[in-house]
Amino acid sequence: MATAPPAVETVELRKSYGGVVVLDGLTLRVARGSVHALLGPNGAGKTTTVRILATLTAPDGGAARVDGHDVVRDRRRVRRSISLAGQHAALDDAQTGRENLEMMARLAGLTRSAARRRAAELLERFDLVAPAGRRVATYSGGMRRRLDLAASLVGEPSVIFLDEPTTGLDPRSRQGLWEVVGELAGAGVTVLLTTQYLEEADRLADRIAVLHGGGLAAEGTPSELKRRFGAHRLELTMHDTTSFADAAVRLGDRVTHRDPVRLELAVTTDGSGTQVRDLLDEADPDRRGIARFTVRGATLDDVFLTLTSRPMAAGRREVAGV
Repeated sequence: MATAPPAVETVELRKSYGGVVVLDGLTLRVARGSVHALLGPNGAGKTTTVRILATLTAPDGGAARVDGHDVVRDRRRVRRSISLAGQHAALDDAQTGRENLEMMARLAGLTRSAARRRAAELLERFDLVAPAGRRVATYSGGMRRRLDLAASLVGEPSVIFLDEPTTGLDPRSRQGLWEVVGELAGAGVTVLLTTQYLEEADRLADRIAVLHGGGLAAEGTPSELKRRFGAHRLELTMHDTTSFADAAVRLGDRVTHRDPVRLELAVTTDGSGTQVRDLLDEADPDRRGIARFTVRGATLDDVFLTLTSRPMAAGRREVAGV
């Protein structure tokens, strides 16, 4: 069976601003109907990548295609296939929620009656029927975000770019938006998501790309990345300062975290019972110094810190699971 072409693809994508290299040969492929997250520190090139893919910024080099269309040569076709929800809601505060959606539908080419029907569908889908007649200026942050996402779906795009869509939202509003993203993917829409929230990427993404130094530092499913670049941790809390100091000396440079005030130490481990027992015996051979211990699994925080705290070699990328 032939493999379906990717919904989004970049090959050796490059972009600089005033001599500052933002993208330095980024190659990325996003499968159709998937949620693909871009992670990276500030300045890693996440928003620039989205802007290039959305035809808002021209690349300096390389190539990018969305839904099979080149973002430079076929800009109009790309724009008919996509939608973009940026970091700030693009709404008219003076209009009601319903008016915003009907206006967007009319701009997308729908007739007046079709625009009303589409707006009603989206208001229902995003749980905005009750406030639909209110001016958007009165909406909460979560309501504005849901309305902005609804507006981005008026034209029923095959690919949607979400650039840090939950920034500034409270936990309940963020949870609601996560459910909407899950529904979009379930309906076959391809979602490319940039986010600063590692929990968000872990929860939503089928695959995660970590950007660092203008390129792709690593890519894979959340579990693959955690298995390859994260590590289990054995966290120790000691009884007193003497046992803390003695354990720190015994474990040496394997200690990854130390807090003398809380009497806490941490070392990496493979998580096996044998190694954990050996580390406990090594840190506390008399079995009198450890007050308690915890073994914690790897998280995306560990992956993120591991990948973004080391220099990015030119042309280097690591794809988990490959």
